[in-house]
Amino acid sequence: MAQIANRRSVMTLYSGKGNAYSHMVRVVLSEKGINHEVVDVDLDNPPEDLIDLNPYNEVPTLVDRDLVLYDANTIMEYLDERFPHPPLMPVDPVSRAQNRQMRYRIQRDWYTAVDRILASSKDAETARKELRESLVAVSPVFEQKPFFLSEEFSLVDAAILPLLWRLPQLGIEIPAQAKGLNKYMQNMFERESFINSLTETEREIRFPD
Repeated sequence: MAQIANRRSVMTLYSGKGNAYSHMVRVVLSEKGINHEVVDVDLDNPPEDLIDLNPYNEVPTLVDRDLVLYDANTIMEYLDERFPHPPLMPVDPVSRAQNRQMRYRIQRDWYTAVDRILASSKDAETARKELRESLVAVSPVFEQKPFFLSEEFSLVDAAILPLLWRLPQLGIEIPAQAKGLNKYMQNMFERESFINSLTETEREIRFPD
């Protein structure tokens, strides 16, 4: 594995063009301005390198010299520690734990619903309704601070934004009365680092030809 990783001198991200977890990592890479290469992966026909590097044969997978990481949250925290400016995690242990727990809840509650919708499962419509209602319910929280529960952009924002960007794809429309959430999305989607994180496939979700 190390021999394969060492072939690349530049940090390399194996990424799915429409994969939300890959998108999280690309948001962090863009936010920090980290020099890197992206290998677009078709998971129906993955490259041999990925098969050798990641036992789960999935994206995102990050190769940094002789280090290979998978799991979006693990990669994002590594990038934040490896490139500390701008910091995307709080300094104190309590706030860091709260940041991790919030990302866990986002994945457990919201991304699980996304998976149910995309799988076209028999309860996809129920999942769609639950996700929409949950997002609308937390809309006032987005009004409290410039970013989600924070004065600064954090890994929580990096985790949320790929999901919010995909709402049209999921068949979810946020009502106008959810002002906090709508304003947050407008501000974040105009952020240069977020725009730069988008693949062409992702751009087409909101800007189809």
